[in-house]
Amino acid sequence: MTAWQGGPLQRRLGLHYPIVQGPFGGGLSSARLVAAVAEAGGLGSFGVHHLDGEGIARVVAEIRALTSRPFALNLWLPFEDSEAIAADTSRHAAYAAALAPYFAELGAALPPAPARYAPPFAAQLEAVLAARPAVLSFVFGVPSPGVLARCRALGIVTIGAATTVAEAQALDAAGVDMIVASGCEAGGHRVSFLAPPEQVLTGTLALVPQVVDAVRVPVIAAGGMADGRGVAAAMMLGAAGAQLGTAFLACEESAAASLHRQALFSPAAADTALTRTFSGRLARGIRNRLLREGAALTPAPYPVQNWLMGELKRVAFAAGRSDLGSLWCGQAAPLLQHRHAAALMAALVAQADCLLGPSCQPL
Repeated sequence: MTAWQGGPLQRRLGLHYPIVQGPFGGGLSSARLVAAVAEAGGLGSFGVHHLDGEGIARVVAEIRALTSRPFALNLWLPFEDSEAIAADTSRHAAYAAALAPYFAELGAALPPAPARYAPPFAAQLEAVLAARPAVLSFVFGVPSPGVLARCRALGIVTIGAATTVAEAQALDAAGVDMIVASGCEAGGHRVSFLAPPEQVLTGTLALVPQVVDAVRVPVIAAGGMADGRGVAAAMMLGAAGAQLGTAFLACEESAAASLHRQALFSPAAADTALTRTFSGRLARGIRNRLLREGAALTPAPYPVQNWLMGELKRVAFAAGRSDLGSLWCGQAAPLLQHRHAAALMAALVAQADCLLGPSCQPL
């Protein structure tokens, strides 16, 4: 039996298909999308790194009201200085001033400093462990031995993300249950943690088989997939599953703004670039005006820049302006066809099964 027909993701997680919905941060995830993917037999995921403990509990309750199927919650591991930066608002005026022309263009005042730029990681972790999702996935590092031990004790499967073989080996050595191998084609953030992400731009086709050969645990391929051909290719490379982000972000069930979803189906989605402008960390999005002009700006550190840009995006999108907000998008966006998660899942399964199933007839 092949990994497509009944591999480790299906056995360990109780899935029908080894298809994972990529977790979206910054308020782009939704309980509706997670439930729709789960009910269709895949693994729905919710990015909770922007939520405090109470917010995480509310999201979990919303998901469980819609589905009894397994789902994943995703957290960002804090870098050495990110927790201190999140709590320091002393330079807020200077950081905000860099964006003053854009707020003025939109007729909005500069946002005052928040109490914190991001919730404390420790409180987020406790809320996730209390919720006991089927899966806890991490990006930007290796969870501590204590965290992994607590997950094992609670029966929570752990998934780490790697952009290099060395990162995958570090996750494997730590005892993470599964590893996402993320190629540079992926939309959103580059989740590198052992080297600057600008130096880590290996594509999915090259990365996945190298990671598969280098680790003992199941590998989930990510980056550059938007249809069943991509899923089939991932499995042929030795992956146990495929994670798709942009294709699910484009669905009506996601929490992406309508302006964002429209952009994903537009010709503009064929032109993406990596930038630190939108969050302070390297990420891939559609090359709109703000991304282009941001090359001349020095972004504030994460999570300050992420918070400020979130405020600018909120004002811009309310004014119908998609040129002044982040439009996360992977390189496979021109392949998008489906606007509902159930239809997307059905198409992914049908196309991949045609290529990988018993008949194995080429399309």
